[in-house]
Amino acid sequence: MNAVRHKRFPWIWYLLALLVIGAFAFAPVGSVILCAAIANTYGCKVDEGSVHPCIINGHDYGELLYSLGVMGWLMLVSIPGGLFAFAGWLVFLILHRASWRQRISAGVPPPIPTPTSPREMPRTEHDG
Repeated sequence: MNAVRHKRFPWIWYLLALLVIGAFAFAPVGSVILCAAIANTYGCKVDEGSVHPCIINGHDYGELLYSLGVMGWLMLVSIPGGLFAFAGWLVFLILHRASWRQRISAGVPPPIPTPTSPREMPRTEHDG
């Protein structure tokens, strides 16, 4: 059998890039959820107006909870940025997949430029 084994499409790299985009876009949501979970567990008050004391095991974590809660406002930038990055990711994926399918169906190996010698290069009007 002379079956030619083709290289598989690199789905793993696209999924990894999608995970990075999603992590970037939703990181502020995670900080707000963490803030709310800690505050609810220990009965602390958290709002964006000011820092309130939150004593956990003898330490005041009010400033940290305030910072985690206020970081939620970053989602006004990160979620639209993530949507823009997702759109670019999707366009790139579709174009790459389409060109890869054409190459595989035609039996053409991946494009590797062959070196050309000066004799094979076309002459232009600027050449002497």
